[in-house]
Amino acid sequence: MGVWNESGLVDTIPPDGLPLVWRTPVRGGYSGPTVAAGRVFLTDYADGVERLAAFDESTGRQLWQHTWKADYRGIEYATGPRAAPTVDGDFVYALGATGRLSCVRTSDGQLLWSRSFPEDFQARIPLWGTTAAPLVHGDKLIVVAAGRPDAKVVALDKRTGAEVWRSLESEGSEPGYSQPVIFAGRLVVFHAGGVAVLNPDTGAVHWEHPWRITFNTPIATPVNSGPFLLVSAFFQGARLFRLDSGELLWRGKSDSETNTDTIHALMNSPLIEGEYIYGFCNYGQLRCLRLATGERVWESQQATVEKARNVSAFLVRARDRCVIFNDRGELIFARLSPDGYSEMSRTRLIRPTSPAGSRREAKAVVWAHPAFANGHVIVRNDEEMIRYDARR
Repeated sequence: MGVWNESGLVDTIPPDGLPLVWRTPVRGGYSGPTVAAGRVFLTDYADGVERLAAFDESTGRQLWQHTWKADYRGIEYATGPRAAPTVDGDFVYALGATGRLSCVRTSDGQLLWSRSFPEDFQARIPLWGTTAAPLVHGDKLIVVAAGRPDAKVVALDKRTGAEVWRSLESEGSEPGYSQPVIFAGRLVVFHAGGVAVLNPDTGAVHWEHPWRITFNTPIATPVNSGPFLLVSAFFQGARLFRLDSGELLWRGKSDSETNTDTIHALMNSPLIEGEYIYGFCNYGQLRCLRLATGERVWESQQATVEKARNVSAFLVRARDRCVIFNDRGELIFARLSPDGYSEMSRTRLIRPTSPAGSRREAKAVVWAHPAFANGHVIVRNDEEMIRYDARR
């Protein structure tokens, strides 16, 4: 997770940018593209209809689409789906913002089965919609359904959609917006009431850490390195646990939005490199912390430029450098070390189009994670998807 482990990439971005391979029209959405088996899968939305579409990876030509009606009333930032499609061999799974889950055939888009979180699990859709992409584990598909009773997390048979197990009660807290992940055979769920580590085969709870998240907004994906589990929230900052036991090793002391101490992540997940943590905070500050203590080593605003609420950027390790995609639509190559931030090059990939709320110089953002695959970068906004060549 958070690694672009390919060789043969350009050392620095050329002055005139990366070569453009193709661009194709799409509709609104915050979900990133998914690349698999020569295809690019994307979800989007327009005029009350959500869509999963497949495109040829080489040419950008649309191959098929599957659509369904979606009522966005009551959902904030109602631009489109949030969760990237999940591809597993012959199946692709798409989750819409209103809790509709579809399993379709990758070859032709034929619908195989679907579930509705509100209808099938009595879920209440949270304010910013359903966001966690389905997670494949063996023959199971694990989803954050926010169902009742005791169905905050549900495992389904990935071939039929039949329920296999359910776990965690939903009455006490909302599901939040963080992606569940599996580390060392343990399922980590960061929800609005805390952190839970489950057995992905049965749903049995290994350990739980109660932690009430302000505004029900855990968003950043948990991070693992060796025995450690790191989670971070907009207001409460970061906490470091032992993955196996749940022992809390350290925690941020600030619950403030502006007077922050550790890493107060918005959507972007931090990286752990050796004895240090690197990550973006809620006002776009890139920080370096000591893994052992959470102590801040340095801070830089250079990657995101603007220090304002909800400024964000995605951070990916690519061998000898880090790749940063900020919400201004810029791609950056940089080196991060305990000595500081060293920028190598940057270029604009795509125009920001999504509503940014009450802040921003440009009044719009790009909040969809790019796909880094096969030596290329694929980005999307609410109007188009573009593929660039990042090879030497």
